Amino acid sequence: MKPKHWFVFILLGSIWSSSFLWIKIAVTEVGPITLVAFRVLFGLLFSAAVILVQRVPLPRTFKGWLPFLILGISNVAIPFFLISWGEQAIDSAVAAILDATVPLFTIVIAHFLLHDDKMTWPKVAGLLMGFFGVIVLMSKSIGASTGSVLGQFAVVLASMFYAGSSVYARKSTEDAPGLVRGAGPLVSSTAVMWLASFTIERPIVIPHLPITWVALLWLGILGSGFAFILNYYLIHEIGPTRTTMVTYIFPLGGVILGVAFLGEQLSWQLLAGAVLIVASLAVANMQPRKVTSMSF
Repeated sequence: MKPKHWFVFILLGSIWSSSFLWIKIAVTEVGPITLVAFRVLFGLLFSAAVILVQRVPLPRTFKGWLPFLILGISNVAIPFFLISWGEQAIDSAVAAILDATVPLFTIVIAHFLLHDDKMTWPKVAGLLMGFFGVIVLMSKSIGASTGSVLGQFAVVLASMFYAGSSVYARKSTEDAPGLVRGAGPLVSSTAVMWLASFTIERPIVIPHLPITWVALLWLGILGSGFAFILNYYLIHEIGPTRTTMVTYIFPLGGVILGVAFLGEQLSWQLLAGAVLIVASLAVANMQPRKVTSMSF
């Protein structure tokens, strides 16, 4: 990757790493559906303001909007809800760690659906190293309660949606401006999540604590609006497999913030897993003189 790609990559990873902390804070006062509804609404308002200022042209046909409407469900509404729901039962650090499984699903999907993002031995080696790091990190949860297990499964399921959506976004949004790629999915996700809030989580809880509003604004403006623009930029610049490796930064930020601000337990598994995950990034992005794709 070029230096500009690394800069965006690290910035995106830092923003999303902090999201797990803010989700854990917000979900203590509001339900997961309402949390996501506020989050995507604030993200949409931010993105719409940027589009108006930049005078970015929007799609003029339903066909042009269709990929973004689908991504709003598959890449925003569903995974955002699953992670928020899961964090009711698991630590924010654990959620950040489990979300690092996204590239493991992406590399397989991209290999079969994209012609320019095939498996290579460095990618596989890096991903396996990162996967082993995730296993080490998860080993501390052996013997967890049923609620904790379901919470962890919800985050892994969210990772599957992220992976499939990244590949779909690469195939279906190539001609759209970067700002539209980031804002478009927030339209349908906002509509769906507010509809769900009014029908499922009645009566809707309006936050009273200032820290909850800070969390929702952070998650919406930075974690959704700004971060989505960065994410779709990387998908089209370096491919969905390498872009989703940004999730390997999550354990570092998630663990540090969870331990520092939420009093979550620091263990040797967290430290060892974090080292393995950072090393996997370097391996997966190695560019030897000649790398052959793996054939299936």
